[in-house]
Amino acid sequence: MIGTIVNFSTILTGSIIGTCIRKFAGKEGGIDEKYQNALFNGLGLATLGLGANAIVNNMGKVGYPVLFIASIAIGTVIGTYLDIAGAFNKLLAKCKGGSKLAEGLSTAILLFCIGTLSILGPIESRLNDNNTYLFTNATLDFVSSIIFGSTYGIGIAAAAFVLFCWQGTIYAFAGVIAPFLNPNLMAEISVLGGIFLLSSGLGILQLKDCKTLNMLPSLIVPPIFYGIMAMLK
Repeated sequence: MIGTIVNFSTILTGSIIGTCIRKFAGKEGGIDEKYQNALFNGLGLATLGLGANAIVNNMGKVGYPVLFIASIAIGTVIGTYLDIAGAFNKLLAKCKGGSKLAEGLSTAILLFCIGTLSILGPIESRLNDNNTYLFTNATLDFVSSIIFGSTYGIGIAAAAFVLFCWQGTIYAFAGVIAPFLNPNLMAEISVLGGIFLLSSGLGILQLKDCKTLNMLPSLIVPPIFYGIMAMLK
């Protein structure tokens, strides 16, 4: 668990550092509006870039090229019915700047949790006592959390606790799920993660609110599909 603890600590530390920058570099406890806009634009474009990179790097590795489309369609219908995005926004509605925080926190959670390093890292740590993936992920998340914290404030630190639960669960069940995480399935999940990041980037840039959180049930479709295919063989 040392790798997950380090990853958790870097996000928490980065969020605090970013919040301090937000507090002391701006006016009345916040960053000047023109700098906020600049950060939002930079963060939105960076998120779009990360999403596009994840899709391009993994699209050729998927076993079923149309599965991610079906996953998005099925998952988004389920998520919309459950109104995951609405429930999340209501949860943060009482916070200062709640709507912006909800946007930033949802993007941060997706960026920190839905990625190859964050999924394979706990498995590699549990089975082979190798924390390289998680230490690499922690370094990337540290920089990202500083940017998120300086843009959205200390509320971003909540993403650290979500990541700890996420990676901790994977670590605990690594022996059970490891045989099912074949390269094709991981590629499918990575493509979906890239789509989520693209959607979040559009939201940060205020181009389109795709309600990314409503897409999250899409992640359960590829494992179910591959499980059914394995049973049919």
